[in-house]
Amino acid sequence: MSNMEISRVLDQLKALSRDIQPPEQTPAAGKVDFSQVLQDSIRGVSDMQQESSVMRSGFEAGSPDVDLTEVMIATQKASLSFQAMTEVRNKLVEAYKDIMNMPI
Repeated sequence: MSNMEISRVLDQLKALSRDIQPPEQTPAAGKVDFSQVLQDSIRGVSDMQQESSVMRSGFEAGSPDVDLTEVMIATQKASLSFQAMTEVRNKLVEAYKDIMNMPI
């Protein structure tokens, strides 16, 4: 995992955080649905993994239009996005456990 890829992911997360406003400031017409954002993120990770798999299969089959560097980059992107999604899931589970353990 290179620093360039990490900084690219951080830039994307910063861009997403600027787009999402706190609920009290969000106008009713531009409401952001957390579950929809989460589903879109998961779908994006899945798409990256499928694209990587197709490129890898094409390279293994000897397709002349698939370059090894493109395959490696796609594989690293898919891996990094999956790791980021796993960390988000871990934080959500941790927050859920904290909330469930709060005294009433």
